[in-house]
Amino acid sequence: MQGLTAAEAAMRLHRDGPNVLPESGRRRHWKILFDVLREPMLLLLAAAAGIYLLLGDPQEAMLLLASVVLVVGLTVYQEYKSENALQALRDLSSPRAHVLRDGQACVVPARELVVGDVILVAEGDRIPADAQVLEGTDLHLDESLLTGESVAVAREAGDENLLHASTLVVRGRATAEVVATGARTAVGRIGTTLATIQTERTPLQHEIRRTVAVFALLSLATCVLMVVLYGLLRGDWLEAVLSGITLAMANIPEEFPVVLTVFLAMGAWRMAKHNALVRRAPAIEALGAITVLCTDKTGTLTENRMAVAELDDAASGQLLATAALACPPMSHDPMDRAVVDAAQRAGASVEPTGWHRVREYPLSSHLPAYVQVWQADADRLVVTAKGAPESIARLCGLDEARRAELHATMDALARRGLRVLAAARGELPAAAASTLPEDPSGFSLQWHGLIAFADPLRADVPKAVAEAQAAGVRVVMMTGDHAGTARAIAAQAGISAEDGVAHGDDVDAWDDGELNDRLLATGVFARVRPEHKLRLVEALKRRGDVVAMTGDGVNDAPALVAAHVGVAMGGRGTDVAREAASIVLLDDNFVTVVRAIRLGRSIYDNIARAVRYILAVHVPITGLALLPLLAGTPPVLLPLHVVFLELIIDPACSIVLEREPPAEDIMRRPPRPPGQRLFNRAAIFSALGRGVVMFAMVAATFLFATRSGVTHAQASALAFTAVVVGNLALILLHRSGGTLWRALCTPNLPFWAVVIATTGVLALAVLHPTVAGLFRFAPPPADLLAMAVALPVAAVVAMDMARHFASGRIARGAVACGGR
Repeated sequence: MQGLTAAEAAMRLHRDGPNVLPESGRRRHWKILFDVLREPMLLLLAAAAGIYLLLGDPQEAMLLLASVVLVVGLTVYQEYKSENALQALRDLSSPRAHVLRDGQACVVPARELVVGDVILVAEGDRIPADAQVLEGTDLHLDESLLTGESVAVAREAGDENLLHASTLVVRGRATAEVVATGARTAVGRIGTTLATIQTERTPLQHEIRRTVAVFALLSLATCVLMVVLYGLLRGDWLEAVLSGITLAMANIPEEFPVVLTVFLAMGAWRMAKHNALVRRAPAIEALGAITVLCTDKTGTLTENRMAVAELDDAASGQLLATAALACPPMSHDPMDRAVVDAAQRAGASVEPTGWHRVREYPLSSHLPAYVQVWQADADRLVVTAKGAPESIARLCGLDEARRAELHATMDALARRGLRVLAAARGELPAAAASTLPEDPSGFSLQWHGLIAFADPLRADVPKAVAEAQAAGVRVVMMTGDHAGTARAIAAQAGISAEDGVAHGDDVDAWDDGELNDRLLATGVFARVRPEHKLRLVEALKRRGDVVAMTGDGVNDAPALVAAHVGVAMGGRGTDVAREAASIVLLDDNFVTVVRAIRLGRSIYDNIARAVRYILAVHVPITGLALLPLLAGTPPVLLPLHVVFLELIIDPACSIVLEREPPAEDIMRRPPRPPGQRLFNRAAIFSALGRGVVMFAMVAATFLFATRSGVTHAQASALAFTAVVVGNLALILLHRSGGTLWRALCTPNLPFWAVVIATTGVLALAVLHPTVAGLFRFAPPPADLLAMAVALPVAAVVAMDMARHFASGRIARGAVACGGR
């Protein structure tokens, strides 16, 4: 069975299109543009332009309309960038298919399957396209996705019923030929399930939504109040409406949903670049709160390969040569491959020149050993055997004393987590080739020694475990391997097993109360089955832990779903496990899990920084919109000014702060409490307090300038300068780094791009007569301009010093309390 050639597959793919269902999740360019044009900020700008036309100021109206185009372009770019990141994640998460191409089995993205492809399916796989069974062994499928019937159905070669795309193989394996792809499959004709799935909002999304609603109501209320007061006090209702629109623009919190969308999309993309594919957004929120990380051993902590670890020291070269000669040709068994690799490195020949196989005796239930008979030359046969030490000892006729010694050695090796095989060799005259026994037990061989194997621990696992533990994340190993191996790997990795290794049978025997008590002290579980993993995860959750769980098999799916964050293996894991999980590891590496926790914490921190910055920066802008009404002067803040400020705020909160690197102590903090709110009282008052301080500097600048006798256009330029400088200073204050100086020294190219661009445009708007005229400004005196720059900077420096003084007092208080 050869399957299609690569050229044939490419031709059919070009003819029929990819094997995908119609995508409802991706927004088209026109839809992105339409959604952007519906934004309240743009509607308010359009309304302001209309009022300027009514006031007989077409130049200002055209300037506002030009700013609308600029804002639309920037917003569409941001939305398109986020959409591309999401689409890249969809492409990464698309299923894969095992297919025969050019006579070779290979793995290709399911979207590249074509009619006529021969696919290989096995337990745990999701069928990638409609296909006809060619050969099958005990094949059963779950078709509940199509039929609603939970009972698995059998399929076999010659069956008229097809294997339908999106159904699951729950037992057996088969070779099948693809007969329909994409929209032409049964599930494609019905319609993709993805189009009907309503993704539930996460707690963070609910919180953002509530906050936006509250601020929108406040914005509307202050806007109406502004219009009424301005109209009653000044008598100019068109100017009143314009001032109200300006105030509404200053207050609308449209950045909050932008921050959440961009940060989660770009954060998930960054995690994917670090081999952690986020399939569900709530996982990013939960990552920062994880308190227990449950991990399996093979392939996650270890390299998932066997390597020769130790040999009997007397005749190691001869031992390896004998064991290699007892390996079947082209074997895929990991121990066989480890023996052959070690023998070749030692210079032994795996198949000596002139030798050929006479007979093979495969492993059997009564004799777990593999025996091969070689024709070495015209006069002799060489018999080599490799297998369980007890079996090889029996073939060698070892006495009881030697066997007791052997068992003691094997037990010592097993306690260190090593697996053991033995090898033996014998010779027969060439004439014996015609009378070889039917059972290898008839041979009498010479003992050559033991070979110990280990699945090596990944080199960077101990460091990752230590990092997780320093971050307050307890690491618990759950493996199906025996206790000795589990204990040895745990010791190497740094996972505590001081209180012993619990067995799966123990988990069955314990009631819920005893299980809860044992979980406090036990960090290693051996010989556990999937149902044990599920019970352990649920018990940890009952204790109040936030649990992450790794898994790769079909039966691991319940535990992956039950955990707060299910982590599936992308390499060796089944499709079922991947679909049940929140995160898929593309490299099956424990280090990637810890890295994902680190990135998740960083993403959440940056979201928190961005929302605090947004709260803080709107206070001086709103205050400047209200100040002239209270001071009895003409308006200072116009719609064009708000647009300029938004062109700073939007990149700052969606690009600058999203790029902030993790804080130095991010993996030395305890996990975030799961009930902790992003907008808690302390965070809100802190952010608003910073905004009030900055508004005080802006008000001081404006009032001092007004009393200094400068024109209103100059005073407006000074107040606007103070707002813009204060805005940039607030960005710096909300960046990571711990201090203003460290934040300045922390690389963040978008921050400096925003600073340079803003400073350049501000200089033109304030100092260049023509540009200043567009902003209704006039160049102010140099000394007052220096004051407008210095006051916000001084305020930020003072706030930074106060922050560190307060944190120092808290730290000293904690130490004092601890001492008592």
